[in-house]
Amino acid sequence: MGGGFGFGGHGYNQRAARAGMRLQATPRPWPSASADESPRVSCRTEASGVNGSTMTDLSTPSASTLSASEATPAWFLKLLDRSAASEGDAFECRGEKLIVAGGIVRSQALASQAQEQTSRAFGFKWQKRDTFESEESLTRTRTWLIERYGQVTEETWFAGHGEHPIVLDAGCGAAMSAIELFGSKLDRIRYLGVDVSEAVDVARARFIERGANAAFAQVDLLRIPLAPESVDVIFSEGVLHHTDSTERAMKSLVPLLKVGGHFLFYVYRTKGPIREFVDDYIRQKLQAMKPEDAWAAMMPLTRLGKALGDLDVTIEVPEDVDLLEIPAGEHNLQRLFYWHVFKAFYNPKMSLEEMNHINFDWYAPMNAHRQSPEQVRAWCAEAGLVIERENVQEAGITIVARRAR
Repeated sequence: MGGGFGFGGHGYNQRAARAGMRLQATPRPWPSASADESPRVSCRTEASGVNGSTMTDLSTPSASTLSASEATPAWFLKLLDRSAASEGDAFECRGEKLIVAGGIVRSQALASQAQEQTSRAFGFKWQKRDTFESEESLTRTRTWLIERYGQVTEETWFAGHGEHPIVLDAGCGAAMSAIELFGSKLDRIRYLGVDVSEAVDVARARFIERGANAAFAQVDLLRIPLAPESVDVIFSEGVLHHTDSTERAMKSLVPLLKVGGHFLFYVYRTKGPIREFVDDYIRQKLQAMKPEDAWAAMMPLTRLGKALGDLDVTIEVPEDVDLLEIPAGEHNLQRLFYWHVFKAFYNPKMSLEEMNHINFDWYAPMNAHRQSPEQVRAWCAEAGLVIERENVQEAGITIVARRAR
């Protein structure tokens, strides 16, 4: 999914095509395989070419022609208790039925209705690479990530995870946040990008373009088929709140983390009453729309946000409006609307499409839970996580925590 602007793709992607991939328009459910092979250790394998399917809509180069950055890494296969994996292979691992399609390990299971809608929304969003790959957009993302998480790859605790730490990006989307935050160490970390949407295809293409070896899986965040205590770092930027339950998603990931490992995540924070009402109202209106129609429906709101921002007007709120949780003091008019009435992002250096991308990221998914700092701290304590860094802003809550038990 990869909220990414916290602040997943349909059709054919040209850059993915150059990387040798074709994105299937309606990928779910993946072709199911016969399940009459006997289990072998914790995973079981079935024949390639499931039920005779050629999988032509997710064609990739043969294993013998894949570059180092395109092949499934051996370390990931080891995590799945496998020595090899070819296109079309179907197998079962830790109770999950999986298939290799488009060079990516994918679940054959369906998600919940709400999660399926969220998956479609993010798949569409991350397909629109021109709306988030400008230098201005990436610089803004990088700056905001470092402001909240710190210079992660330079931290002492990060070095303590060894020369090649396994980093699980839980809800990677197009891997924008991970590339910006871990970019200086992409050549040495063992990166596993997981997402419920087809955004993993875009993420894989972006890694291949950089010549970086990484692994990707399209699976439910709550059902990642890894053994307990198998990863060193979990990164989940603006994703947990897009599942059916933020708390359940966070707690389901903790067992995958080694004791002493670190969990980095960002989740939305509860806003004031008007903003909460409007957010849910607009989100509900978008649910019946196709992603491309929802994108178009967001444009007038984005233009209104730009108009408010271009005014560059400051007003004085004479006293606290406790009933609406609006504090006293000077407020830029656009920011007053943004935090207390409706989200309509504004940055004069960004294009209208880029701003609409951020607004779509917020309103389009059905699952978009908000929580308080107190709730997040309690969940961490219950999960055996010790918070080492906390950044609470109006937009959301960022945590860097260590697994203590």
